[in-house]
Amino acid sequence: MKKAAPGSGPVIIKKYANRRLYNTETSSYITLEHLAAMTREGRDFKVVDAKTEEDITHNVLTQIIMEEESRGQTMLPVNFLRQLISLYGDSMQAMVPGYLEASMDSFRRNQEQFKSAVEGAFANSPFAEIAKRNMAMFEAAASAFQPGGAANPTPDAAPAATPAASDASSAGDGDVSSLKAELARLQEKIEKLGK
Repeated sequence: MKKAAPGSGPVIIKKYANRRLYNTETSSYITLEHLAAMTREGRDFKVVDAKTEEDITHNVLTQIIMEEESRGQTMLPVNFLRQLISLYGDSMQAMVPGYLEASMDSFRRNQEQFKSAVEGAFANSPFAEIAKRNMAMFEAAASAFQPGGAANPTPDAAPAATPAASDASSAGDGDVSSLKAELARLQEKIEKLGK
């Protein structure tokens, strides 16, 4: 989950009263967007109040989530937020963080298995390039849940369905029948994986 960072231990980020963030590793001021990128890269960091030395990492991570949610990239459904709020002060509150962490770990493992299965099913087929693009979009959508995962799609994963569409439209009847056979074979593999 945590990628090894240069030096030992987490990168220390100091937050000043003027709300500026200072990265002690690079000796430069950074933004919340920089911290979000560090998180997506798997870089471990700790945010401390510059005056009191209090660990405020939790508050800053929550602030990053709020910024992402306000940009229209909502990932947390309203019903989930209501349920989460209702658990504050509840006798089960102490169990929630561990449960959520275990759920996210499970989600990440399932995502990796899904990615492997899809890549294996579509390898060396006419759908391989489309599968790569779809996986890149899936990774980008799930990046907030992956502190150590790849959040940015690879350059070859940029949306470029036009060449694939033109290739498919120019294919002859023989190509169409071979594509149908390949699709049927892949469907069988997917069904076997689902069992």
